[in-house]
Parts: sequence; C-alpha cells; structure tokens
Amino acid sequence: MSKVAPITTRKDDHIKINLEQDVRSALTTGLEKIHFTHEALPEQNLDEVDTRLKIFGKELQAPILVSSMTGGTADAGVINFRLAEAAQVCGLAMGVGSQRAALEHPDQVQSFQVRKVAPDILLFANIGAVQLNYNYGLDECKRAVDMIAADALYLHLNPLQEAVQDGGDTNWKGLARRIEKVCRELSVPVIAKEVGWGISEKTAHILADCGVAAIDVAGAGGTSWSQVEMHRAPDEFLRNLAASFVGWGIPTTDSIINVRKAAPGMPIFASGGLKDGLDIAKCLALGASLGGMAAHFLKIAAISTENVVTAMKLTQRQLQVTMFATGVGDIDALKEVELRLD
Repeated sequence: MSKVAPITTRKDDHIKINLEQDVRSALTTGLEKIHFTHEALPEQNLDEVDTRLKIFGKELQAPILVSSMTGGTADAGVINFRLAEAAQVCGLAMGVGSQRAALEHPDQVQSFQVRKVAPDILLFANIGAVQLNYNYGLDECKRAVDMIAADALYLHLNPLQEAVQDGGDTNWKGLARRIEKVCRELSVPVIAKEVGWGISEKTAHILADCGVAAIDVAGAGGTSWSQVEMHRAPDEFLRNLAASFVGWGIPTTDSIINVRKAAPGMPIFASGGLKDGLDIAKCLALGASLGGMAAHFLKIAAISTENVVTAMKLTQRQLQVTMFATGVGDIDALKEVELRLD
C-alpha cells in the first residue's frame, strides 16, 4: 500500500477532481420523475411570493443551502470566502467542509473563518462523525464550532468513501453512542449529514434516537465521492475498488421519504444532485426544510464571488417562479402542494 497523502494534499486533490473530472453517480436523484401541477390562473403577484423562512433562529431569504464542500488549504479558503460573501449578500445558509485539517493543522484555520465576510448567515461547522472513534470527542466538536462561530455542527457520514480511500478510517463500531453523547452535550444543534449516498429508514431511526436536530440526506444522484476517490487512487487495486460503486446509494427523493417515515417532524435538508430552484421546490414539497447544492456553486466560486451571487439569485428566482406557477404564496403553502409522479 502506498504512503497516505497528507490531509491538505487530499483537500486540494478533491477540489481539482471535482472541477475537472466527471464524478457524477450513475444513479439519478429521482426528482426528474416528480412534477408540479401547473396553474394557469395562479391568483398570485409574483413579486409577493415569499421564499423566506426561519430555521435554527436565523431568517433566510430562501431555503437554499450552500452545501459543505471544502477548506483546509489556501485554494479552498478562496472558494469558501467567495461562497460566504455571496451567501451573505443573498441571505442564505452555508456549511463549510470538514474542519479536521484545521483542527490538526492550525495554520489552515483561516481558510474556514468566513464569519469576517458573512456575519449574519446560518453557518454550519463540520467534522467527520467517524473521527469520534479516532480520539475526537466533545472538545474537538466545540473547537470546530468556535473556530468559525457556527450556529450548528454537521457530523458527516461517509463510510463508503472511507472504505475505498487510501488509508481511510473504517472503524465505525459503536459510533451511534458517541454521536448521541455529542448531541446531548454540545451547546449548538447537531446535524447528521451523508455525503452523497443517502439515508435509509434504519439509519434515520438511529440518528433520531441519537438526538440529532436535523438530517441532511445528501442522496445519490449528484457527486459520487467513490468516483472522486477513484481519480486520486494511488494504484489500480483501489481504482477498481472505488469504480465498483458508481451506481451505489439511495436517491435523494427516496432518502427524503425515508426520513419522513422514520422520524416525522425531523427537519430535513435535501441535497445530492440538486441542480436548480425547481429541484429545491420539489424537495420542499416532499417534506424538506432546505435544499442544498455543492458542485454547482463550487464550479462558479472558482471564477468569482459575483458569479456566485448571480447563480444564487437565479436559484431563488427559479424557486419563486415555481411557487408562482403552482399557485402558492409562501414556503408553508408549498409544502402542502400535491405532486405528480411519473
């Protein structure tokens, strides 16, 4: 087995591969099978259609989340700050990428500290849940939150990525008990987040029993991190191993439904292959509270903050027009709309 690459090198690899390679899942989100009923007489004024909502004590201008992507290197810091600047302008939510790099390499802390450009946004800190089995505990969770003055903490779940990654962390035994302890003792809400393979009913039950405040389903249909790891694998054995799982996972639509069944009333963040405001509207109608996008914003953030602002405003307008053409005036009403399935 080859020598494992440093975590900072891995972060730069991830950005480069996501920007330059096709790393999409072989599955679809399922959202292409879902349709709204068009209302030719909507009885609405488009400019009065209200996309605002309040969650975790913060008011958002739209239920749009810049999903966790990166951090831990200079290039990642540039992207994080552009995303945060745009989220501040547009009044949206944002999650940073895994902060393990900064917890272990303090010189990388600044790449995550986006509060200086985004003082008002709903901001999520982020560490890998499996690190709780590798000498991380409540102290590291607190440090991650304090590092960026976050409103909540993501504990991300990526067992398949770790299983196909060179030197991945593959001891997941007893992790639910450790997650429960963090949920019970951390002073901010804890959100469980998959990274692109979705959430089953069984896992949703377990996470609800652990006391998580929300679940980000990150379903299959968007970026496949096994494909990302395939492109950075150091040898043919690991490349072939990672390539085997291009069609693995639970699609985003099924994941939302799974969480609704297993944990009624649990706030759901829908992510995994969402491409526009129409997809976000579909997820909200299925029962989600927020719709998250990562790859879409990442590619644009590599260009400029201004481009990200334009993309966010377009996404919000797409959501607003969807609501208008469906004949609903606010987010609560959108969640009551009946959907048509192919």
